[in-house]
Amino acid sequence: MDEHTKFMKEALKVAERAREHNEVPIGAVVVRDGKVIARAYNLKHTKGNALLHAEMLALEKAAKKVGDWRLYDCDLYVTLEPCPMCAGACINARVRSVVFGAYDEKAGCCGTLYNLPVDTRFNHRPTVIGGVMEKECAQILTDFFKGLRNKTN
Repeated sequence: MDEHTKFMKEALKVAERAREHNEVPIGAVVVRDGKVIARAYNLKHTKGNALLHAEMLALEKAAKKVGDWRLYDCDLYVTLEPCPMCAGACINARVRSVVFGAYDEKAGCCGTLYNLPVDTRFNHRPTVIGGVMEKECAQILTDFFKGLRNKTN
């Protein structure tokens, strides 16, 4: 198993925990030196706060663990392509790379709607790799929203 698959599987485990808590199942992990140093899932609905995306929470935890907001030698793995806020946070946190699973046609800003991390006007440009375990990452979201629709019918 390659490294990207290994860590995306970890992000999917975190997304599964989100689903168990009736939260949109998006999981994120931050990796440094081949080890997961932070894990988080969305808490947007649970806490009623639009800022509490999986990526934002994972980056915050990683910064505390590292002792610096600069995460130069860290990689973010997330099950869904980051939105504009999260893509911007990755740039600001100076992560080395962003690896995501499913593409987000509605809000994706790492290649789908916009591609913030490669914009040369920013002072930092993380590497972006999309589509890692794309089917599995998309399926957990599809199943979650299908379940919500079935509950309301």
